[in-house]
Amino acid sequence: MLGWAIAFIMAAVLVALMGLGETTSTLAALTKVLFWVFIIGFLISLAMHYKRSRA
Repeated sequence: MLGWAIAFIMAAVLVALMGLGETTSTLAALTKVLFWVFIIGFLISLAMHYKRSRA
């Protein structure tokens, strides 16, 4: 998921350099959503790992 977020931020920067403002804001919004989904998934995975290792 982090790879997708990085790909979208690079695409947003590229589109911003080309001057397409509306597309840039859409890609930036997708990047933010994917980044937070990655963070939440990472935290859940980390919590499940610690729970499993203690049992």
